[in-house]
Amino acid sequence: MEIQTLNLKIKRHYQKWRHFLEVNGIQHFEPSEVDQIEQTFVWIEGQEIAATGSLAGKVLKYIAVDRRYAAEGALFNQVISQLMQAAATNGQYHLFVFTKPQYQASFEYVGFHTLAATNDGVILETGTPDINSFIQAIPKPKAHQQVAAIVMNANPFTLGHRALVEAASRENDLVYLFIVQAERSLFTFQERWQLVKEGVADLTNVKPVASGDYLISAATFPAYFLKDDQDLGTYQAALDITLFKNQFVPALQIKRRYVGTEPLSKTTNSYNKVMKQLLPPEVEVVEMARKLDQTGQPISATRVRQAIATGDQQSLQALLPTSSYNYIKEHLATLQERMLKIGRK
Repeated sequence: MEIQTLNLKIKRHYQKWRHFLEVNGIQHFEPSEVDQIEQTFVWIEGQEIAATGSLAGKVLKYIAVDRRYAAEGALFNQVISQLMQAAATNGQYHLFVFTKPQYQASFEYVGFHTLAATNDGVILETGTPDINSFIQAIPKPKAHQQVAAIVMNANPFTLGHRALVEAASRENDLVYLFIVQAERSLFTFQERWQLVKEGVADLTNVKPVASGDYLISAATFPAYFLKDDQDLGTYQAALDITLFKNQFVPALQIKRRYVGTEPLSKTTNSYNKVMKQLLPPEVEVVEMARKLDQTGQPISATRVRQAIATGDQQSLQALLPTSSYNYIKEHLATLQERMLKIGRK
């Protein structure tokens, strides 16, 4: 059986590859997912595709084996081995895969370890550094401390974020403040990280922690193996929250997770709803009403970004702590240029 590297930018290659996947149960091909692919391999028997697998950074994607070869497992093992070798050639030794529950055992057999599993999906990893080494590097709480956690993107860090952190700081002995590390925001991770650190510097029991690969933004989760009637947002939230509960909660003795309401965001409200279903009783979900500005409007990062676009200094001052405002004022032209580039994509 011949292995070929496929260029999906060639229309006939893409169409043949897509047809094979559709025949084998993969039905969704969102541009945002396909565009992430760096390498695609196909196994050819005669003139027909027998198997395929793709690599997108740290994530193995679009893996399928023709039903004629699926039962014995040997071709599946070859696909995974090829993808791992390609990743190693690229200097990547830590890999993730998202799959259906019925394929969990197959990936565990070839060395993957399950991080979280729900009725709809499973996330697994292999290689180093893994979840154990990541959590081991986080300072642990002292005995009998009341520990809370917050997960935020902070794009950028606003007075609303500050109010949420202040409440958690008052009500707990230690607060882990996880900052989403994925680079899919107007502000880079390093900028967001610095603004958060400066914005909570006076709260000595608050510990900012970079999320690494584990508290993953929605864009990372693939939708291509979901059924048409499945809610992608709920699926993503369930996996993310289950991973948090399985891996972070016991290791860091977390008893509360703080979240803010978002009156204008259906996605945030859905995420909070799933959190309330999955975290208790082990973890109490504390949902705070969004802090309002002097006009009675909810403070949000969305409003801040709108004010950046228009150069509205008055609104920026009303929505931001001093450290965030000073940074944005100094870099306003750069941020506006980024917005223009994002809008042109």
